[in-house]
Amino acid sequence: MSLLEGVIDFNEDKKGDVLILRIRGRLDAVSSPTAEKKVFECINSGQTKLLLDFSGVSYLSSAGMRMLLSTTKKLKNLSGKLVVCSIVPNVMDVLKMSGFDHVLELSKTEDDALKLF
Repeated sequence: MSLLEGVIDFNEDKKGDVLILRIRGRLDAVSSPTAEKKVFECINSGQTKLLLDFSGVSYLSSAGMRMLLSTTKKLKNLSGKLVVCSIVPNVMDVLKMSGFDHVLELSKTEDDALKLF
């Protein structure tokens, strides 16, 4: 499988008590369950401050949006927070058209995002 067909890659980093997940690939029907599993593993291990760096996300489908919504809800229930940063223009267009820019906390840069925690 190529990056075009549901392959997703994660790079983890930590700044203070914020876990940064740099995601690379497409968040679609094939890859979103893998992404959700990875994110929920982090949350279930006690990580409640999560920053998703979307600079490497080239495509976002409704399945990817559902994963973002379920992550936001789960973290809210745990008094945590999800912020998404460095979103490429075509993915930002999808988030804006769906109204998710009003549901999710979005930030232009990682540094700006870290100030939201």
